[in-house]
Amino acid sequence: MNYRQDKYGNDISILGYGCMRFTQTMGRIDLKKAEQEIMTAYEAGVNYFDTAYVYPGSEAALGEILERNSIRDRVYIATKLPHYLIRSRERLETLFQEQLQRLRTDHIDYYLMHMLTDVDTWERMKGLGVAEWLEEKKKSGAIRQVGFSYHGNTEMFCKLVDAYDWDFCQIQYNYMDEHSQAGRRGLHYAHEKGLPVVIMEPLRGGRLVNRLPEEAKRIFTDYPIQRTPVQWALRWLWDQPQITCVLSGMNSMEMVQDNCATAADARAGEFTPADQDLLARVVAAINAKMKVGCTGCGYCMPCPMNVDIPGTFAAYNRRHTEGKGRALVEYAMCTAFRKTSTAASNCIGCGKCEQHCPQHIEIRKHLQHAQKELEPPIYKLARKVVEKLKLFG
Repeated sequence: MNYRQDKYGNDISILGYGCMRFTQTMGRIDLKKAEQEIMTAYEAGVNYFDTAYVYPGSEAALGEILERNSIRDRVYIATKLPHYLIRSRERLETLFQEQLQRLRTDHIDYYLMHMLTDVDTWERMKGLGVAEWLEEKKKSGAIRQVGFSYHGNTEMFCKLVDAYDWDFCQIQYNYMDEHSQAGRRGLHYAHEKGLPVVIMEPLRGGRLVNRLPEEAKRIFTDYPIQRTPVQWALRWLWDQPQITCVLSGMNSMEMVQDNCATAADARAGEFTPADQDLLARVVAAINAKMKVGCTGCGYCMPCPMNVDIPGTFAAYNRRHTEGKGRALVEYAMCTAFRKTSTAASNCIGCGKCEQHCPQHIEIRKHLQHAQKELEPPIYKLARKVVEKLKLFG
């Protein structure tokens, strides 16, 4: 196993175990199977385990497995605060104590604000005393490091990086999302600020493995160096020294063994120009059905009406390359679950964005099409629920 250091010099395995996708049987986690997989990963050198309060049964399962095998103090636990469920400091403390009980521990190594959406949400949390509470927990040792996980555009990500003295952050990033979500620019911005970056969705929810078009498969097969799509995707990430740890939601022994073997062999800076060109051709094959040729450069931003234009087009393209369900979920996370909506329906057709687009995209026209496909009645209902229950934070 290879390791990279966090902000305080701790060695973190470059492969982290994402605990959201444990195998379930009859609605319950198959604990015996999960234990075998976790211990195999641990014995191969994995020492970073990521869970969350809202992952059903995950914290409790991880806590039981670590305790039974007496390895709690040999690994790092990362879990997340569902800030969208917090309305008072008292509730914050109650929930945290519940997490400690589930995980059978007296401290959390890496504590994240789960799916932090924007600076306004963080300011609301600070108004509840969250910042002071976090400092108290760090001082007592109950929380060792504080970070946040994020889905959204680069601009807001960079603002969040600057909003607090974070110890680390977690973003969605892969060779398809190189210029969307926080993107490469966000990754480098966080790194330059001294923040270790943990990567989630390295395979885009399996899209870069199980749903590759035939042309993309052929490109991989014809390349002189033979690796699986998973190995290429992970190695592309580990090639970048700005990345500290890549999470994988492993739920089979084959997956654990293969990913651990790849992590033991991967090095930063190993990709050749030919390797980079290989993945560029794979991306082009995947994007052949794209509706909008948006590169995610962000020159169209900021929008006077707060529309997340690159995020909308990323979800719109995903709708036509990967299917409806995942695209709608991503679009909702990046537009509806915010104090101020960033939806395509906010567009008033001013055209300011088109004046700055280097691709000369008819942005207003495509936003209208995207709105029709990405904002069905269920989306509008979800937005009303978010506003009523203040689920944005």
